[in-house]
Amino acid sequence: MRVRAVLLLYLALPALSQQPAVSSPTPGRGGGFTEPAPIDFDDHSGWTSMFDGHSLNGWDGDKNYWHAQDGAIVVESTCEKPTGTIYLVWQGGEPADFEMKLDMKGEGAAVNSGVQYRGAILDPNRAPRRGSGRGPEGPCPSGAPRGTPPAAATQAKWDMLGAQFDFDGRNRFTGQFYEQATGRGIIAWRGQVVRAEQGKHPRLVATLGDRNELAGYVRIEDWNQLHLIARGNTMTHIVNGHVMSILIDDDPTMFRKSGLIGFEIEGTGKVLIRNIWLKRL
Repeated sequence: MRVRAVLLLYLALPALSQQPAVSSPTPGRGGGFTEPAPIDFDDHSGWTSMFDGHSLNGWDGDKNYWHAQDGAIVVESTCEKPTGTIYLVWQGGEPADFEMKLDMKGEGAAVNSGVQYRGAILDPNRAPRRGSGRGPEGPCPSGAPRGTPPAAATQAKWDMLGAQFDFDGRNRFTGQFYEQATGRGIIAWRGQVVRAEQGKHPRLVATLGDRNELAGYVRIEDWNQLHLIARGNTMTHIVNGHVMSILIDDDPTMFRKSGLIGFEIEGTGKVLIRNIWLKRL
């Protein structure tokens, strides 16, 4: 029997050698696995434009500071004419789940800005405006008298609280998740995936990369592509195609599922914003 089995195998070898080879699926070929299509930041199919490129129609804020110029929304805070902490608020609704894409540029190392979302107007009787305290004194470097920020009462109807996609001139915080005027402050730092839960200190779930290495993807004094995804209780901040921070907000006492969108400036410098698009999910 053993000899017969060997003989049958020997006779079958030529036939086996003539069978077509069966190959495993090869990535990128035929029915195998394929890489996702590369991101096209300029693809706006299904998106709604939030800025017409030449006016502040659809936006509300102090027009003594906010204006449209050369295809961008522009705001500048100087020693002679400081803004304090002020906002420009979109009048198009209070989105819940959405994506938002825009270009943002900061000029000046001391400028601090950000995209407010799922926010609300702050009750002036409950909390002071951030950035309204005493600043440097004496004349400006130009020799001109140091200016005074606008009075809190003149800005009250635009003062915002809530989630912020942070952006700053020194690039210490750009991309992180900051919460304005709620008491929570910075929750997800750059390079972090964080979970917030009721009655607990926020916990680190994972890291997205080295904080300083991620900072290298931010373009200083140049245009940056900001991409925000707010879906359910998970909020993702992306800068120039790199995920900077993710917050999973499981605290029902603090999480806001919908709200206003706006822009902020504080510190000294100029902020420019253009190509603003929204897609409701």
